[in-house]
Amino acid sequence: MVKHKAQLKKRGVDFKKIKRKIGKKLRPPKNTTNTELKSKAIILPEQSLASEKAGLAVSKRGLTLKELLQQTSHHNAKVRRDALVGIRDIFLNHPSELKMHKLRVIEKLRERMSDEDKVVRETLYQLLKTVIFPACKEGNQGTFISLMMAYVFNAMTHLTIDVRLMAFKTFDLVVQHYPVSFSMFAEKIIQHYKEILQKNQFNLHDKGKLKSVLAGLAYCLSLLPCNTTDNNSSTDNAVADRRILHAFESETHKDHSGFSSTEKELKGLLPILISGIQDFMPSCLAMETQSYDCVLSILKSIDLVVKFFVNGKGRSAKQLKVSLPSNGSDQVVLQKLLKKLFVLFPLNPTHQSSEKVENRLFKLNVIVSEIFFCLYDWSAPPSVFLDKFLVFIIDALSEKVVRSGRAFFQKHFLSLIPFIPKLVMQVDNAWKSHILQAFTEVFKKCDPESSMKLVCLSAVEEMLFLKTSWVSPNTSDSEIVDFRYPG
Repeated sequence: MVKHKAQLKKRGVDFKKIKRKIGKKLRPPKNTTNTELKSKAIILPEQSLASEKAGLAVSKRGLTLKELLQQTSHHNAKVRRDALVGIRDIFLNHPSELKMHKLRVIEKLRERMSDEDKVVRETLYQLLKTVIFPACKEGNQGTFISLMMAYVFNAMTHLTIDVRLMAFKTFDLVVQHYPVSFSMFAEKIIQHYKEILQKNQFNLHDKGKLKSVLAGLAYCLSLLPCNTTDNNSSTDNAVADRRILHAFESETHKDHSGFSSTEKELKGLLPILISGIQDFMPSCLAMETQSYDCVLSILKSIDLVVKFFVNGKGRSAKQLKVSLPSNGSDQVVLQKLLKKLFVLFPLNPTHQSSEKVENRLFKLNVIVSEIFFCLYDWSAPPSVFLDKFLVFIIDALSEKVVRSGRAFFQKHFLSLIPFIPKLVMQVDNAWKSHILQAFTEVFKKCDPESSMKLVCLSAVEEMLFLKTSWVSPNTSDSEIVDFRYPG
């Protein structure tokens, strides 16, 4: 039976349909739990990092010296390198920080001398060279040097050759700023130089690395007591000559007894240097630049070692003109070793030479000649070599072996002038005449105020003092203007 609509309307409605407007947000149900959390900031006064660093010197990255020193031991090489750069920034902008904390800084930075990273080692070297060492010359240098040298010696024995080379480079930097460091550790330093220069330690292709080591050795040997006067100007040497000639004694006395223990080490060093000359000479004569630099440093070192023995292991070179030492064992050792060097003299190019090549060889020949005449004045080496060196002296004085002009000649030949007075006493009349004639021509051409003029004047006074057979009748206090020879 079909129900009518009227019957359906009388029944109740189960759900009332609510019509909602489009876009209107629904209300949350009444039984919904509110999970929103609200909080307020907790502010503690004087606890921020900025306030902790207030008044402290900081780097460009905002790090203090304490933080940067801690980072120098970081496991990451880049962090260590950046820490060193930051320390440099602080010291450049706040120099007082270095003065207050220099010992603490050195105690921490010295650990990086043996760092496995090459860039870190080089960054440390530049920091020491440009900032720390120049600013730390005052105060207790002994403590400062001792802190450095303990780690320098450790790095010199490192298994990695590049670390050892950087250690020698760093030591050269130390001794340049603090020369007393060599006298404090002379024996041990020479031992380390001997070890690294031993044959087969280096391939000949590593001349660039070896060059800096040899240059550092030459500088150290120049600090030996008998060579300290050589570091003065030529004018000072000339004045010293005159004081000796007139029997004046120095007002100061230096105690060089601390160097007596280095004698044995120097005797062991000399054969190594002679061997180095023999190894490098072929490529040097071919004018390979790095080989030439190595040979030049080796010859300078040999010259300084010879002077150490010849000059009485501590006496001034000028005192030898009054009294020569006599040590037969030293003389025999030196003569035997240096024969290997003298047979190479004179050093000549193997092909058509340029002016630059001739000048280089002239400098080497001058050093070899100085070694020979220094030894000749002391122990009279075999005369078979004497004629060659006398010919070189006369040719050089006559400017036959130099093409670069008088200035170059005077600069490099200056060291041989003091030997001329003794030579004219010891050689025969034929050689004497040639030497004096060539010497006189050089003397007349010298500029009146030049160092060469002063050294030549000193040589003239010594020849007159030693009663040589030539005279100079027209003299004044400042200049000798004419020379005459008997016959």
